[in-house]
Amino acid sequence: MGVWDSILRGGGVGGRRFIKRKDSDAGETGRALEELRGSLYNEFHTSEGAKRQQQRFCGPSVALTFNFVVAVGIIMANKMVMGTVGFNFPVALSLIHYIAAWVLMAVLKALYLLPIAPPSKSTPFSLLFALGAVMSFSTGLANISLKHNSVGFYQMAKIAVTPTIVAAEFILFKKKVSLRKVITLAIVSFGVAVATVTDLEFNLFGACVALAWIIPSAVNKILWSNLQQSGNWTALALMWKTTPITVFFFLVLMPLLDPPGLLSFNWNFKNSSAIMISALFGFLLQWSGALALGATSALAHVVLGQFKTIVIMLSSYLIFNSDPGFTSLCGAIIALGGMSVYTYLGLKESASGGKRAPSTPRQNSHLLKSKIIVDGEKPETRPIDSV
Repeated sequence: MGVWDSILRGGGVGGRRFIKRKDSDAGETGRALEELRGSLYNEFHTSEGAKRQQQRFCGPSVALTFNFVVAVGIIMANKMVMGTVGFNFPVALSLIHYIAAWVLMAVLKALYLLPIAPPSKSTPFSLLFALGAVMSFSTGLANISLKHNSVGFYQMAKIAVTPTIVAAEFILFKKKVSLRKVITLAIVSFGVAVATVTDLEFNLFGACVALAWIIPSAVNKILWSNLQQSGNWTALALMWKTTPITVFFFLVLMPLLDPPGLLSFNWNFKNSSAIMISALFGFLLQWSGALALGATSALAHVVLGQFKTIVIMLSSYLIFNSDPGFTSLCGAIIALGGMSVYTYLGLKESASGGKRAPSTPRQNSHLLKSKIIVDGEKPETRPIDSV
């Protein structure tokens, strides 16, 4: 019995040690899972994490390419709506675009796929209200200008947005542009002007609309870029907050600026499908434009818009054998050369800025540390102590 008792007692001690070791392993695994869950929560369910994910997966090149492709697509869709379908209500079309975007974002929110917005205290409601109002005037007046002006005059008005942005950013944020970039932007604007001057037709009402559109367009781009770069706003979160305000102003502008006859339009399946396709492209254009403004700057977005104009004109010349004329082709080449130099200068400044202000991997790896959620309490965050 003594031998068996000693064996059993030894087995009991070993068993207890084994159980403790198992409990210790389970505790470490549980803590690791909690830390992983907290990390995922910060990455997907906080404004800081959502912004990091947007910056990680949608850098400047991806955002600009996305915006370029969608912009070409919506030109085709709107041409079908305005031409083939005959839906000549530009403000109403913009209203449909934003309502469709609002519905799509509501679906994303219901599926918990819409990024979290920063706390309301971080951004005054007056600023969001101003952004929504400016967005409605910018989009609505742009469509009206495109309807009443020739393509050449419309592009000339877009050229005027560039110096307006430079002046506005200097007045509002004391932001200066290097002399080399100013010269490059002047060359780009000159090239676009030469490329589109052959289609220049003057219309008094269209000219007034184009002039009225310049300032809202510049302010709209500046606000979208500044809010995303200075705060924790993502493109979709900012769209979700400002779209209802934009829809409200479109409802006010529609009876004032659109011609009568919207309710008598032939809303058959074919026409409605074409308008819905245009609305889908409108949502993608708004999203891609917001991503591009958040990843780059208002000036870079304007240069991209001019690049789209030149590419579309050269594509028509190379693919569809259109003849814009020797002068327009020379202007297009000058504009493309200026855009290439501007892009090079922007990349060079970004690289030099990164060298002047290096950041350690430890600082960028985790900006926030999650606190474990207990009994349905709201999550709290606190900054990690620097080492």
